[in-house]
Amino acid sequence: MKVPSSELRIQICKCIVDFYHAEPPKKHITGYQQASSTYKIQMAEVGGLAKTMVQSLALFENQLVEKLWVLKALQHLSTSEVNCTFMMKAQAARGICAHLSDPDPSGQLLFRSSEILWNLLEKSSKEEIIQQLSNLECLLALKEVFKHLFMRGFSHYDRQLRNDILVITTIIAQNPEAPMIECGFTRELILFATFNEVKSQNPLVKGLKLSNSYENFELKKLLFNIIVILCKDLPTVQLLTDGKVVLALLTYVKKPEKHKIIEWSAAQYEELQLHAIATLSSVAPLLIEEYMVCQGNARILSFLEWCETEDSFFSHGNSFHGTGGRGNKFAHMRYTLRLLRAMVYLEDETVNKDLCEKEAIQQLIGIFKNTINKINDKEEAIILEIQSDILLILSGLCENSTSRKEIFGTEGVDIILHVMKIDPKKFQSGLGYNVLLFSTLDSIWCCILACYSSEDYFLEKEGIFLLLDLLALNQKKFCNLILAIMVEFCDNPKTTAHVNAWRGKKSQTAASLLIKLWRKEERELGVKRDKHGVIIDTKKPLFTSFQEEQKIIALPANCPTVAILDVAENIRAKIYAVLDKLDFENLPGLSTEDFITLCIIHRYLDFKVSIFLTLLLKSSMAKKSTGK
Repeated sequence: MKVPSSELRIQICKCIVDFYHAEPPKKHITGYQQASSTYKIQMAEVGGLAKTMVQSLALFENQLVEKLWVLKALQHLSTSEVNCTFMMKAQAARGICAHLSDPDPSGQLLFRSSEILWNLLEKSSKEEIIQQLSNLECLLALKEVFKHLFMRGFSHYDRQLRNDILVITTIIAQNPEAPMIECGFTRELILFATFNEVKSQNPLVKGLKLSNSYENFELKKLLFNIIVILCKDLPTVQLLTDGKVVLALLTYVKKPEKHKIIEWSAAQYEELQLHAIATLSSVAPLLIEEYMVCQGNARILSFLEWCETEDSFFSHGNSFHGTGGRGNKFAHMRYTLRLLRAMVYLEDETVNKDLCEKEAIQQLIGIFKNTINKINDKEEAIILEIQSDILLILSGLCENSTSRKEIFGTEGVDIILHVMKIDPKKFQSGLGYNVLLFSTLDSIWCCILACYSSEDYFLEKEGIFLLLDLLALNQKKFCNLILAIMVEFCDNPKTTAHVNAWRGKKSQTAASLLIKLWRKEERELGVKRDKHGVIIDTKKPLFTSFQEEQKIIALPANCPTVAILDVAENIRAKIYAVLDKLDFENLPGLSTEDFITLCIIHRYLDFKVSIFLTLLLKSSMAKKSTGK
């Protein structure tokens, strides 16, 4: 490519391009065999032709015609993974992207360059290509190209190319080291994403209006998507505030207005609405002050109220976000509740207090009740998700507040009892019942415990019986949480009678169930017992097989030992606590083996204290021997 003849250089590029096109049959020459296109392509790969062509680009910075032919050749070469690897090693992505905004009346430079970048991202190391593009030079070029196409690209082709550039930018933005803010791209992207919803006097968008073309619809979704990615970089937060992003997104948190000319079709607006609410779930928690100024809680609760109404609204449910919401408002409710959950989980008292003052607890309980009768096979998964989120939100609001637990009251307890009465077989269906049960148990912990009126009502409605029924299912993932709840409930003097009155299959008692769970746990942990359950190693009566393998190591004071972690991670400590609160006496329905195990459980605390003292002594000796 260093030959002085321009025509010859162009002809070389044409020959390379011809490798990738079907050749017409040529006159056979005796003694020679024509090389096939496949052979030529393979030889180009073996010879590293793609790398040479990338390096030759530097020779034609001021020669547009030759540069376009080289790019055309590279466009064809980049369809191969082998060639893309060579191009990547030659820093093709950086070299090509940096010149995206170079003058070119034909528009070929931008089109061919963007396709080469796409191929490099797809067919070589994506991480390496992103690294090559994550610099000021490349991002400034992308910014100028995108800005030009956004403001002056009116053809179908221009709009498609603009969206492709935005997708490439989105991929680069995933790299936290990319200087998106420094080059000013982040600020402009935020402006372009919000100017339709929030009026701006910025000259870039003053008087600008997007048509309702399909490409502009896709652009809007891509802009929402890149905001979610950009907000992961904390310095972006101030730009989001300046751009009034929360206000712009909250304009979608409202029922569709009738008799109003809307830019988008009903299906398009619904998809944008759901996408905007999903975007808010990432943005609003970072901008609490703006969220409150824009009355975010009031808008959300009002929108949830609309989601419950029976009106003529017909949901299309065509998009990813609309899954499960065709012909109903469940998709809207799902994403609105996710947003509300994200805000409540911040544990910001200003937000939570405002929600409670707006009677969010009562409203959420009402929504849960209304969904109970709407479950069918078609919408079961989405309704279960809605119910789980409602319970998690209620847990977040009521935790550590007795007054809010009292508002939760008997109506709240009733919805918890409803979930606990679900057919146990459904917890194996994989449709979200497990998540719903976890959310329910969390609600018992946060919304009922420590509120005596709710505790008494829960007991009165046989809630302890239902808890023990769930415990009897022997589902390991639930046992720890159920037992923790049982420990707390046993502080209520009325609980003991309920626990002793419970009967499971074959008239199994609660004490017998707890003892069997203890034995099962010890078998899984590898604790040494004989066939009758008697202690074998009297010096290490509670040691698990893992603890046996551990050596004595001197640990920092703030680092928990294996013995302490053992208390936290397995259920033995909780079983001991429940039986201790039952006084270990007058426990009905126990066998001889149960009584032997009960004696071990009774001494659990003594054994643990002994283990801790022994470990402290050995740890002290280990420190002395190492001179620390």
